[in-house]
Amino acid sequence: MSHEGQGNARQASGLATAESGPAMALSTDTPTIGIDLGGTKIEAIALHPDGRTLASIRVPTPRQDYEATLQAIAALAVQIEQRAQFDTPASVGVAMPGSISPSTGLVQNANSTWLNGRPFASDLALALGGRPLRTANDANCFALSEAVDGAAAGAHSMFGVILGTGCGGGIVYKGELIDGPRGIGGEWGHNPLPWPDPSELPGPACWCGLNGCLETWISGPALAADHARCYGEALSAEEIVALAKQPSGARSSTARATLQRHAERLARGLAHVVNLLDPAVIVLGGGLSNMAHLYDQVPLLMRKWIFAVDRRVDIRAPRYGDASGARGAARLWQQARPSSQ
Repeated sequence: MSHEGQGNARQASGLATAESGPAMALSTDTPTIGIDLGGTKIEAIALHPDGRTLASIRVPTPRQDYEATLQAIAALAVQIEQRAQFDTPASVGVAMPGSISPSTGLVQNANSTWLNGRPFASDLALALGGRPLRTANDANCFALSEAVDGAAAGAHSMFGVILGTGCGGGIVYKGELIDGPRGIGGEWGHNPLPWPDPSELPGPACWCGLNGCLETWISGPALAADHARCYGEALSAEEIVALAKQPSGARSSTARATLQRHAERLARGLAHVVNLLDPAVIVLGGGLSNMAHLYDQVPLLMRKWIFAVDRRVDIRAPRYGDASGARGAARLWQQARPSSQ
C-alpha cells in the first residue's frame, strides 16, 4: 500500500508509475491536474473527466536546476487549482522524461539528465504538500491521451510515437497503459535501427552511451545531423522541410533526399514495432509529426518489413498535439491503481 509523503515505484498488470500521497480512488468523475514536464516548457492543465480543459498554464522549464523544477511544478499545481476554482486540492499526474525505476524509486533514462538518479516522485510529493501524485513517462502519457479520446479513440490497441528532440513511445491496450517491471515499456528509441545498410553501421553515438539507436536516426536533431553529414549543410529539421517544398534546385533535391532517408528509416523502426506488438493504430506525436508526407509514405515503406499477409498499417496524426502530454498525465488517475511490489 502507499504511504503518505513517500514515493513508491509501482507496477501492475501493465501500468508502471510512481505514486505518492494518500490512497485515492480512481478519479472517474472528479477533475484532475495534468502536468507535462518538458525540456523547455512545463504545461499544466485542469482536466474534467469528460475531456474539457478547465484551465491551462505554460511556463519555461528551469533547465539544469532540480530544486527549481520541483518548485515550478508545485507552484503550477496551486495556480491551476485557483484558476479552475477547485474547492479542495486535486490529484496530480505528471508526464516526465524518462521514468521512475520500480526497483530503486529513482529517475532513469531521462534526456533531461539533471533528473537522473533523483528521487523525483517522493521529492515532488513533498513539494506538492501531500496532494496525491502519479508520474509516468511523457510518451506513455501522450499515448494514453490519444487512446482515450484522441486520434486512436476506439482502437483496441495503439502505439504512440514521439518524434521530437528525442524518440519515445507508449503502448495502450484496451484503454490501459502497458509497462513492465523495469518501467521502460515502449522505449523503442533506444533499440538499434533495424535491417541496417552497411553504410549505417555502427551508427551515430547516442547520449545513452550506445551507437545507432533509432533516436540517432529519426528524431528531429537526427534528421538535421543526417543532412549535415551527407551534404555539409547545417539546417534544422524545419528548414529542411521548407527547402524540400521548393519546386526546383539542387538544395531542394538534397532536402527531399534527406526526408526520404528519414521516412525509410522510420518505416523500418515502426515495422519492427508492428512485428512485436501488432497495434491496431499508430499515432505520431512530437514536432516531426507535422510532416504530412509521413502519413502517406511510411505505411507503404513499412510493407517490405512486416511479417504478415495483410501489411496495411493505420498511422494517424495526433488530435491534441503537444497538449497530449498534460492531458495524458491528468488521465493517469483514471487508470487502474497499480499494486505494490
